[in-house]
Amino acid sequence: MNQFSSFPSSLRRPRLRGVHRAVLFAAAAALLASGCGGDSGTEAADRVPHKDGQQQQQPRQRGAAPAGLPGMPPLLDPHDLYAADRPNKLSPVVKDFPSRVYVPNTESDTVSVIDPKTYKVIETIPVGNQPQHVVPSWDMKTLWVNNDRGHTLTAIDPATGKKGRTVDVHDPYNLYFTPDGKYAVVMASMDRELVFRDAQTMKRKKTEPVSCKGVNHADFSPDGKYFIVSCEFSGELLKVDTAKMKVIGQQKLPFEGAMPQDVKISSDGKTWYIADMMADGVWVLDGDRFTEPWLMPTGKGAHGLYVSRDSKSMYISNRGEGSISVLDLPSRKLVKKWELPEGGSPDMGGVSADGNVLWLSGRYDSEVYAIDTRDGHQIAKIRVGAGPHGLAVYPQPGRYSLGHTGIFR
Repeated sequence: MNQFSSFPSSLRRPRLRGVHRAVLFAAAAALLASGCGGDSGTEAADRVPHKDGQQQQQPRQRGAAPAGLPGMPPLLDPHDLYAADRPNKLSPVVKDFPSRVYVPNTESDTVSVIDPKTYKVIETIPVGNQPQHVVPSWDMKTLWVNNDRGHTLTAIDPATGKKGRTVDVHDPYNLYFTPDGKYAVVMASMDRELVFRDAQTMKRKKTEPVSCKGVNHADFSPDGKYFIVSCEFSGELLKVDTAKMKVIGQQKLPFEGAMPQDVKISSDGKTWYIADMMADGVWVLDGDRFTEPWLMPTGKGAHGLYVSRDSKSMYISNRGEGSISVLDLPSRKLVKKWELPEGGSPDMGGVSADGNVLWLSGRYDSEVYAIDTRDGHQIAKIRVGAGPHGLAVYPQPGRYSLGHTGIFR
């Protein structure tokens, strides 16, 4: 929807109730497996030092993951990208942090802090102009509030819940981190740039201009060597080389008025899912080949994508109809749809550390929803500030963060 590109960010995401659904496209050819699997089954051998100083042959495990981006921690399981995200498997870095839900209120310029045990707001933190997302840093020690129109990042110390330093960063609509922990990647939506910054100091290292409109969300390949980016205002996808910090692929989605949102890779690393709030579903993409994706209908205003703690399900928030679709990842089939009892506008969020609660912001209703992942019933609805958006549940299991509201590996 190119006409939105000149709107202020507070108005860029219209309410979708009653939006007419366009004709859905038929499924394209089945996706091919990506190259994230191991070697073909032949046993290789590595030379490792022996205690007497001599080298000895040590068989490499069958199915080991291929070499990833230099400096990236190796996957725990090459067949499950989220193997480190099991229930309550908290890193020593975060295990003593208090459990909280941090909600950026885009129209109130605040962050509401919810205690998930009581389902009550316990603090309201003033931040910059139009905070869009709360993003865990790669080392998981800091939460960054993306003040998009304020052109700043506000640090929150998750150990204390207190506001820290403010850093000048232009147009930080969203924020990601390269898997090696070297760079933050700022999604400068209105500037039409991907800005690579030092992950600690936030000093600009490289700017990659893009021709699409509204760079928005992203996720990384299993080996970390590339990532897929959605461009919401021009209905396009980008493929970016991580090490070169360069766009290496670009395509227009095959749907008139497409508006892609969240991006998430499947647990087996073979399939990419891109939520589309105007096509009312998720695009299914082969990221390695970057061929034309096919559309899976889910519900009006498909928006956020979150993986369950057992890596078997993906929760899809349908903002335009107040529902959550549940996708079975192994079979790639939709198996459930949970309706919010009073409707609403479920948007962005995350899964609790134990995996039992899905937390989602109510973008146009000044509320947050807590949803039981075992049966889909709404546990609580909490009033917050105006325009709640990319909330972060923290801490969560995992070894490091790739950004957004919490993509952990």
